[in-house]
Amino acid sequence: MLDTKWLRQFYAVAQAGGITRAAEQLHLAQPAVTMTIKKLEQQLGVMLFERHQGRMRLTTEGERLYQHAERILGALRLAEQDMAALHDLNAGEVCIGIPSMLGSFYFPPLLMAFKHRYPGLSIRVEEAGTQDVLERLCRGQLGLGIVLTSSLPPALTGLPLLREEMVAVVHADHPARHRPHIEIRDFLAQELAVFRHGFFHREYIDEVARQAGVTPRIGFESNLIPLLKAVVRHGFAITTFLRMVIADDPDLFPVSFAEPFFLDLCLAWPRDRRLSRAEQAFIHFLDAQHDKALQPPGKDVIT
Repeated sequence: MLDTKWLRQFYAVAQAGGITRAAEQLHLAQPAVTMTIKKLEQQLGVMLFERHQGRMRLTTEGERLYQHAERILGALRLAEQDMAALHDLNAGEVCIGIPSMLGSFYFPPLLMAFKHRYPGLSIRVEEAGTQDVLERLCRGQLGLGIVLTSSLPPALTGLPLLREEMVAVVHADHPARHRPHIEIRDFLAQELAVFRHGFFHREYIDEVARQAGVTPRIGFESNLIPLLKAVVRHGFAITTFLRMVIADDPDLFPVSFAEPFFLDLCLAWPRDRRLSRAEQAFIHFLDAQHDKALQPPGKDVIT
């Protein structure tokens, strides 16, 4: 039977790319971690690592064990969260996967308001693309995550959160700045600054390019929003963001597409998993905030 302590050490070495750094992260002595890896290899009868240019790389067998370890340790972490918040809301953790655009511009005030309501709970945000969040939710490695409503599989339950327009973003001197809209082919024909694959920003560009039969001209690729903004601001490229992302940027300008496109995003969690009290509180909190946002002016919802 595999020892979970051994799995944690194996996983740490695989992520760190070496025993020394993994031992530091685990607060263990390096020889102890080295011995654990040797014992694990002996027990399984396979080589898990090979050394390459000073780093430890997973073998094919090591990759398989890494995938199992990721699932097992993720499930254990969620179980620990559940138990910590089982009896009250003065302890426990809410872990949520959030795409960077939402993590930077939509969620900060919500997370701070939730923390103010439940000061005893800790909040851990794991930044990842919507596709990665979706996969981790389905594998049981995340308890909560933000995904596209259109991508929600039967195994997940979703709470609608946000409907926001994807717009082209241009600099002050761009000819499209004063136009009512921009055609998608005109957009794709220009130098683009985009996120990497796995983020809804990039998925949107790839999908509209596929539908138009056009290969997009990608000049810059990064998941750093300030960098993408700077590239556009200085006229090197244009991009597309949720409209909210540039609401406070006076030198960046949104232009709707000729066929406006709106993204529907939801908070999702595995349907067959029992939620901890901390997670239930977070879901109810966001649901109440969503209802409040939908109220006509002058009507308040007590949350």
